[in-house]
Amino acid sequence: MDKESKKNLEILLKGVAKECNLEFCSLNILTNRSPITIKIFIKNINEDDITFDDCSRFSDPASSVIENSNLLKCSYVLEISSQGVSDELTSERDFKTFKGFPVNVELNQKNSQIKFLNGLLYEKSKDFLAINIKGKIKKIPFNEVLKVSLSTLKD
Repeated sequence: MDKESKKNLEILLKGVAKECNLEFCSLNILTNRSPITIKIFIKNINEDDITFDDCSRFSDPASSVIENSNLLKCSYVLEISSQGVSDELTSERDFKTFKGFPVNVELNQKNSQIKFLNGLLYEKSKDFLAINIKGKIKKIPFNEVLKVSLSTLKD
């Protein structure tokens, strides 16, 4: 499948996801398998976990759209799943769930340099992020935080 066809298929699948109150995340087409495998990753708009029922509810309309598009001229296996757990913490739920876990924090300093800190996630508010670095709590203004991701602590 060429890039143009894949892009057109993604547009169609985004529409199906919207109709199902889901969000389309990505599409992988594995052509090295026989039949080829189409993997579609979705997530809930409200950030709830994806359930088997969500995948099932999306599967039939997605399959119909693929068939009616005539973009694929071969047999295929359709797999619908969630995107899984990301290492990056983005939602309030992520910060509550992983409180006390080791994190990497990427900071944007005033001199436009990027700085990295490692510690245990201590607290997150709308104004700051607090991490425990070797027993000391460091509060970082949230407007300086570029990215927070799970890590393993190193000595």
